[in-house]
Amino acid sequence: MIRLTALAAFFSLLPGFLAADNEAVTAFELDNGMQVIVVEDHRAPVVQHMVWYRAGSADEPKGSSGVAHFLEHLLFKATDKLEAGELSATVARNGGRDNAFTSYDYTAYFQRVAADRLELMMSMESDRMRNIRLTEDNIRTERDVIIEERNQRTENNPSALFGEQMSAAQYLNHRYGVPIIGWMHEMRTLDMQDALSFYETYYAPNNAILVVSGDVTPEDVRRLAEKYYGVIPANPDLPERIRTKEPPQTAERRLIFRDARVAQPYVRRSYLAPERDPGDQKAAAALTILAEILGGGTTSYLANALQFDEPIATYSGAFYRGVSLDDTTFTILAVPRSGISLQEAEDAMDAALVDFLVDGVDAEQLERIKLQIRADQIYARDDVDRIANRYGQALASGLTVEDVQAWPDVLEAVTAEDIVQVARDVFDIRASVTGWLMREEVTQ
Repeated sequence: MIRLTALAAFFSLLPGFLAADNEAVTAFELDNGMQVIVVEDHRAPVVQHMVWYRAGSADEPKGSSGVAHFLEHLLFKATDKLEAGELSATVARNGGRDNAFTSYDYTAYFQRVAADRLELMMSMESDRMRNIRLTEDNIRTERDVIIEERNQRTENNPSALFGEQMSAAQYLNHRYGVPIIGWMHEMRTLDMQDALSFYETYYAPNNAILVVSGDVTPEDVRRLAEKYYGVIPANPDLPERIRTKEPPQTAERRLIFRDARVAQPYVRRSYLAPERDPGDQKAAAALTILAEILGGGTTSYLANALQFDEPIATYSGAFYRGVSLDDTTFTILAVPRSGISLQEAEDAMDAALVDFLVDGVDAEQLERIKLQIRADQIYARDDVDRIANRYGQALASGLTVEDVQAWPDVLEAVTAEDIVQVARDVFDIRASVTGWLMREEVTQ
């Protein structure tokens, strides 16, 4: 108790520790509908420039899985002003780094450079927002690249293949059940029309969020944003972001994935769970802390129950992805020790969950986890990349700046009773998928 009290006292003295003491954020919108977020941090002459599109794999047309990620690759090809590869080469030549990534709910492009190179970044990024110039050679070569990426990261990884099957079983009617990279048979058919149709529909300023963090002022960002992005016309035909909804889940699902390459069998269960909703983040905050209590390292509840009290597992964990446009998942897993069957591991995992609902939350552990989360949020302010991602990911997933800044207060307000209640609500076996990843015996 003395150590915990001392830790609390230490953090209370940190500058900017109070939850209400948020980053210096300015938000505005261009006339064409582009949202702009500026996060000031003048401690180092560095800037992170990001453009987030509210279009990810869950927004793809049926039959074209992988097109959002495919298009992300294609945006590094030629534009009206740039040769293929020139954007990245220019960033590198100016001492910076760039990349892009695709998720279920968004696609994002970023450059991290010296602050005085911001205008150059905007001029190049705004160019490829509407002026990409693709060839059939681009389509063929980049399609081969993403297929090889799937081969390396998914087809050669039994755990990744298992995860795909778990997601497909979890979502009965939602595109979150389709892998971000795409199903292989559909990736092979992606063509110029698929890429351009997605590009022309979603890559428009009124579907984009510009996030600039670092050594900048809102006035300079506004001036440059209006000069480079503000002249791009909005897409008047941008479709409303309507997703298919999950029906009530009333039957637990189970699956077994066998593969001769499996080095370590394990049992995994996912439950359908609420995401962070704008203006209503209480349940998500409780789930965030629940994941830490159950599976956040060697002092967690599952670790004590499965790894130390009873030598059942070599590893256990709990995971929750709260930033999501639609219902997400809460996942637990256990890796059994040698000589322990998957059934025994699953039974022990279930017993631990039942015991947790009876035992409740340890007050000292709850306070320690809250302190750790606060500290992580403070340290994130020292990284222009992490802070830009915090706002971009949230806004592209339906949250607001106010939601992001209220999040520390919402987490702080979570009680032990809230955590037990949200566990009871989410741990509904009817809305779950339980999977076993196991070795397939090779026959002679």
